[in-house]
Amino acid sequence: MVKLRKKMIGLTIAGTVAVGSLVVGNSIMDHPAQAKSESKQKGKQPENVIMMVMDGTSSTATTLARWYKGEPLAMDEIMTGGVRTYSAESAITDSAPAGTALATGNKSNSGYVGVLPSLVTSPGLEQISEEDKFRPVANIMEGAERTGRATGIIATSEIQHATPAAFSAHHADRDNFEVLGEQQVYQDMEVVLGGGKEALQPGTGKKSRKDNENLIKVIQEKDYDFVETKDELLNSKSNKIWGSFSNSALAYDMDREETNPEQPTLAEMTSKSIETLSKDKDGFSLFVEGSKPDWAAHANDPIGMISDVLAFDAAVAEAVEFAKKDGNTMVIAVTDHGNSGISIGNSNTTKGYDTTPVSKYIEPLKKAKMTIEGATSKLKDDLSNLEEVAALYGLENLTTDEKEKLKAAKTKEEVGPILSKLLANRANLGFTTGGHTGEDVFLYAYGPQKPSGLIDNTDIAKTVSKAMGFDLEELTDELFLDAESAFKKVKATVKVDKTDEANPVLVVTRKNLRAELPVNKDIIRIKGKEYNLDSIIVESNGKFYVPEEAVNLFKKHAR
Repeated sequence: MVKLRKKMIGLTIAGTVAVGSLVVGNSIMDHPAQAKSESKQKGKQPENVIMMVMDGTSSTATTLARWYKGEPLAMDEIMTGGVRTYSAESAITDSAPAGTALATGNKSNSGYVGVLPSLVTSPGLEQISEEDKFRPVANIMEGAERTGRATGIIATSEIQHATPAAFSAHHADRDNFEVLGEQQVYQDMEVVLGGGKEALQPGTGKKSRKDNENLIKVIQEKDYDFVETKDELLNSKSNKIWGSFSNSALAYDMDREETNPEQPTLAEMTSKSIETLSKDKDGFSLFVEGSKPDWAAHANDPIGMISDVLAFDAAVAEAVEFAKKDGNTMVIAVTDHGNSGISIGNSNTTKGYDTTPVSKYIEPLKKAKMTIEGATSKLKDDLSNLEEVAALYGLENLTTDEKEKLKAAKTKEEVGPILSKLLANRANLGFTTGGHTGEDVFLYAYGPQKPSGLIDNTDIAKTVSKAMGFDLEELTDELFLDAESAFKKVKATVKVDKTDEANPVLVVTRKNLRAELPVNKDIIRIKGKEYNLDSIIVESNGKFYVPEEAVNLFKKHAR
């Protein structure tokens, strides 16, 4: 098979990774002791990598969070450059291809998780071959596992959501939690923390499993300590922890103590994961996502954005503190794309913007006690407590005009957008969209072989894989062989048993030898014996992919 690299070179556009550091405020240049420490680390091979993504966060949101906090962010200290975020088909990326770029080093399409694109329209990118469309591609976590490192993923959304899934699964539909969740369970990561419990078991919920598999039972059989509260997590002594703290997503950090005090913070999950994974003498790779700045941005909710940017920043502080003490850890923090077009300044400040004090933007925000999600959760069915809910969102002493706008809401769903518009007006903030945006974003990094300069999002996966000592393209060729072609070479035939539509099984036969490979699992059954493989079986757009190990095992038994 032709090497993937030859076909995909245009899709991965390697950005030039500058060797120097940017001279910016609060950068390494303002911290000479840190600069000296990092210069010693420069040529070292990091044992550990902590990859952190603050989903959907435009630079204005971090600026606003800094003003709100009243002091520098932990991220400010490690800012090293910028990242281009476009996808294979658009200047504005979806989280699925953005995560795929960060995790695998390949551009992809909207909704595609851990697989190559089927459509390429962005300028400067080479077209995808028919053979490679939808093909699964290896990610940095799969590579880390094969170097002997312990691995883990964290998210404040459902763990099956697009970005954490891009680092742990492969499917062309980001909304198929059933497939993504099952693959994650069979990836044998040591730590998995987040929401999404509903997608792990059968039930009547929207995301409940339709295949009747109870993955919580499988998780426990795999010797994970399955925890559901902050206390259970922090008290766990296990080397394998699966934390499922909500049926769906976790609460916004600002709302958590009021609505879900039993849930851990992102910083607590990060610290516990580092503590657990660092027990492995071969090192570790950890992925951390602060998922909900993106959700708040979609809702044009500046309070939710600030809440979870600061929560993410606290997690970055935990990671960098460990890296500084350890000396062998690379930390990368980045957002996957912008969102909302938030601006500090709106039509209110067209005149007088240059004399409008910071307080005019921040003081209205400081009055909020909850995010849009938290405040509107307190609404009565008849909307009789609209003004009380508005006060929770910082909108006290409503004007007659504000009251009229609020009373125009006829359903609970209509209240949130009105509240966000009213607060944005008071705080002189602007929004251009309820969707993603296409600007370059900041790059934050610390430790040996850290990336710097203006780079492409695909360069991050390449930097990480090189630092950990493996090649993602070679790994793809080992883990994701076209099943039909691969087994044909050993004179075997492949059929798909769909007796149970929800649980398809690849059946490989050669004369009297039969092997079964359940899709989305890392299992092969031959002659009544079950073997664990070094990768999962993946179906993508009707084609099935198997690891080279599966073919070799079949060959061995065919002798």
